[in-house]
Amino acid sequence: ALPPAGEAAATAAWHRFRDERLLGYAEGRNTPGTNGTSRLSAYLNYGCIHPRTLLADLAAGPDSESVRSYANELAWRDFYADVLWHRPESAREYLRPELQAMDYDSGPDAEELVRAWQTGRTGFPIVDAGMRQLLGEAYVHNRVRMIVASFLVKDLHQEWTLGARWFMQHLVDGDLASNQHGWQWVAGTGTDASPYYRVFNPITQGKKFDPDGTYVKRWVPELRDLDPKHVHEPWTAPGGVPAGYPEPVVDHAHERQVALDRYTRATRS
Repeated sequence: ALPPAGEAAATAAWHRFRDERLLGYAEGRNTPGTNGTSRLSAYLNYGCIHPRTLLADLAAGPDSESVRSYANELAWRDFYADVLWHRPESAREYLRPELQAMDYDSGPDAEELVRAWQTGRTGFPIVDAGMRQLLGEAYVHNRVRMIVASFLVKDLHQEWTLGARWFMQHLVDGDLASNQHGWQWVAGTGTDASPYYRVFNPITQGKKFDPDGTYVKRWVPELRDLDPKHVHEPWTAPGGVPAGYPEPVVDHAHERQVALDRYTRATRS
């Protein structure tokens, strides 16, 4: 369901987060199975509440690691807005132009893999949960956004612009600056980007940030009966992959090396 609209709803949502969950933000912001984030992104996107209002409230209260962490996320949002203001072409063009030479996959098989990613049918539970959340709620937890973006770019070898467009078509909080530059960060093509050799492993990321499988089981009901130790690797379960859920569409270790080889060639060309 979409969040209730308007300034009053935005203010109420902020006050609930500030009073009830802010102190646990630094620890909980990366765990998609918990209610650890503010979920204010849509309100910020549509101007229902201003970042300065949030920062003023933070400054008026006690300092903590969580307060600093939340303020830092607001700073990233404004930083990306500033980048887009000064470099409007960065909404569609690489900020590291040398990576325009990257090789990407195309053809019917590649298109089928993209459709599997879009619909949450990759066989990698944390990826599928995120993509199903996108279609179901028009929202994806930020940690999971990075995981699914890395999977599209570095496991399926697709250009970041394809994923950025898909997100903008479906996200209720689809802010052009944050979205495009977030994708560029993951792809290694943007300003202050993640190093190109950082490839998110969807299995280890799932185990680390959704250890009991709460998030995956919510969005991937085919896996609800699995023991938590198998939920991020359902092919290791005694009975194998549950009926109705796909086998992994790629070998992550192999595709990771393919991505690294392509990035190396592009940066040396």
